[in-house]
Amino acid sequence: MYYEYLTVGIILFILGVLGIVLNRSNLIIMLMSIELMLLAISFLFLINSVVIDNLIGQIFTILILTVAAAESAIGLAILVAYYRVRGTIAVRSLNLLRG
Repeated sequence: MYYEYLTVGIILFILGVLGIVLNRSNLIIMLMSIELMLLAISFLFLINSVVIDNLIGQIFTILILTVAAAESAIGLAILVAYYRVRGTIAVRSLNLLRG
C-alpha cells in the first residue's frame, strides 16, 4: 500500500541526517542536507494526509516548503557575502564571526 512511500520518506530523512553528521566541513552540503530533511518531512506529511484523508498535512507541507525556500535563499545569500569577504566557506573559518 503506502508503506513503500513511508520507507522512501524515512530513507530520505536519514540521508539528510547523515549528510549533516558525516560532513561538517562543507557548509553548502550541510544546507542541502537540511533541505533534504525538510523535503522528506513534507513528503511524509503528504503521505499521511492522503492516507487519513485530511487537508492539514497538505497545508503543513505548503508552509514547510515556503520556509525552506526562504531559508535556502537567505542562507545562500549569506554564504555568497561571506565568501566574498573571506575567500572560503569552510566551517572551521566560521569561528571568526564570533567577534
